[in-house]
Amino acid sequence: MQVALGGVCPRCGAKTLFDGFATFAPKCAKCGLDLSSFNVGDGPAAFLTLILGAIVTALAITLELTLHPPLWVHMLIWIPVTAVGVIVSLRAAKGALIAAEYRNAAREGRISDTLDEG
Repeated sequence: MQVALGGVCPRCGAKTLFDGFATFAPKCAKCGLDLSSFNVGDGPAAFLTLILGAIVTALAITLELTLHPPLWVHMLIWIPVTAVGVIVSLRAAKGALIAAEYRNAAREGRISDTLDEG
C-alpha cells in the first residue's frame, strides 16, 4: 500500500518511483533498482476504466430513476467524475502493480529450448 499510495520504491522505500504524474522513473535514485525492467503496461488503466465505468453507470442509472434529470445534467456530472476518477487512481494502481511484480519476482515469460522429460 505504501508503494501504491506514496509512490515509494518497493525495495528501499524512497519516494523515487515516479518521474512524472503516472510515469515511472527509469531507476530508483537511492538504491538503483531498475524500474524499467517491470512491465506494467496498460492493465491498470483498463481495469480502472472497467471498474469506474461500472460504478458510474450504476450511479447514473440510480440518479435517472430517482430524479429524472435532463441529459445535460448527466453529462455535466458523469464525464468529469469518470475522467477525474481514472486519472487520480491511475497512479495508485500502477504503483500497486509494480509493487506486486517486485514482491512476487514476476518477470517476462520465456520459452525454454529444452523439453522437460518427467
